[in-house]
Amino acid sequence: MIEHHVRVHPSADRLPREEQLAWKLAQVATGTGELEPAAAAMAVNRVIDNAAVATASLLRRPVAVARAQALAHPPAAPGASVFGATAQVSPEWAAWANGTAVRELDFHDTYLAADYSHPGDNIPPLLAVAQHTGRTGADLLRGIIAGYEVHIALVKGICLYAHRIDHVAHLSAATACGLGALLRLPTETVYQAVQQAVHTTTATRQSRKGEISSWKAFAPAFAGKAAIEAVDRAMRGESSPSPVYEGEDGFLAWLLDGPRSDYTVLLPDGNEPRRAILDTYTKEHSAEYQAQAVIDLARRLREKTGPLAKVRSIVLHTSHHTHHVIGSGANDPQKYDPHASRETLDHSVPYIFAVALEDGGWHHERSYAPERAQRPATVELWRKISTVEDSEWTRRYHDPDPDRRAFGGRAVITLDDGSVIEDELTVADAHPAGARPFDRPAYAAKFRTLAERTVSPAAQDRFLDAAEGLAGLRTEDLDRLFPEADTRLVREYDANLPKGLF
Repeated sequence: MIEHHVRVHPSADRLPREEQLAWKLAQVATGTGELEPAAAAMAVNRVIDNAAVATASLLRRPVAVARAQALAHPPAAPGASVFGATAQVSPEWAAWANGTAVRELDFHDTYLAADYSHPGDNIPPLLAVAQHTGRTGADLLRGIIAGYEVHIALVKGICLYAHRIDHVAHLSAATACGLGALLRLPTETVYQAVQQAVHTTTATRQSRKGEISSWKAFAPAFAGKAAIEAVDRAMRGESSPSPVYEGEDGFLAWLLDGPRSDYTVLLPDGNEPRRAILDTYTKEHSAEYQAQAVIDLARRLREKTGPLAKVRSIVLHTSHHTHHVIGSGANDPQKYDPHASRETLDHSVPYIFAVALEDGGWHHERSYAPERAQRPATVELWRKISTVEDSEWTRRYHDPDPDRRAFGGRAVITLDDGSVIEDELTVADAHPAGARPFDRPAYAAKFRTLAERTVSPAAQDRFLDAAEGLAGLRTEDLDRLFPEADTRLVREYDANLPKGLF
């Protein structure tokens, strides 16, 4: 790997494009060649995982809205598929609908480092463009691997959260690079597209603060749609704000660490294998990633606590991120509100721990149902739970060794009689270093569980066969990566939506 130092340059420097981060990211994309078998196999897992969570969200309002908007935009050429629909649409709108479906349940892959990410969000726009432009499964795999490589490098090297910038700014750059690899575009074209994508998708993290709204599901879909449009313009010869990262009025200077910004981004050199996708991990539970280990810990502690009415307090000792983003350190009263939105409850580790402790598990729908959140005994327990930042858990969260990195915490439960029960868990059971690391059968089982409401067993089989043979799929076979859903159910749900402009 090569260290690239990224800092602010005044316009008078006339920083050569070959020294700009956007150019170096584009080079990673256009230099992606033969794929490592392990990386390609993980990409297949990610395609299965995305389809699982997208299928489970077909009858949810944000997904239906995005689907309705997409279906109002038929293609001028071959077009691309939409989860839950039979019609083809323009590729940027397919990316919009499918990206929202993938993100809605907060249930697919994650990577956490200096910043946070869901790199599987790259796949919907890549798949849409692959269909629209007549590419093969092998082309799609190359694009996915390149998109992940760039995304993980940015997440490792540049923290957006510290400046309350939403993480989709890294996503759009990665997607533009993935599209460049997919289409085998020149480095110059990808460079321009990256800069346009970053410039147009930078937003604040208010989308994940306070009363969290459905925009959380739309945000990565917007980034994917914008990346496709940026690539289209760049292919037509249009240029971009440059240098978008290093410019004196650019990304680093005004949105991140300011004029003294100095970041290090590690990128593979030349023919070095693109392996970053192997660092990512998925979710067994439909909740923010730091809650994964907490759910498993609660499941384990349930056998030790006895009657929960006798609990006086529960304190979760955990990392800075968990405490400040999904814990009581966020100072968001909404995280303790029984009438809060699903998106807010998804980012409330006190709520998640309370329900998991009571139920001994987690369900992507039942655990968020209003009647579940408003259960009096749950509310009483929920309000006894707080988090504190523990410097050791913060250190382990950022440990450079992935085998020692920890995303969990320690629970201290004090009972009414003064006795204390303690336990800790470093990583979720499904994490690569966990008790039950996810493998291909686990991904397939997750898909079957989430698809059972809308996809027949035979259609499930057809999808899994197609996904597992992704590298050999012909252009005309890419539509098999969209499980055949019960469109009658989807149409009945969509018929009750309010109408918009389209």
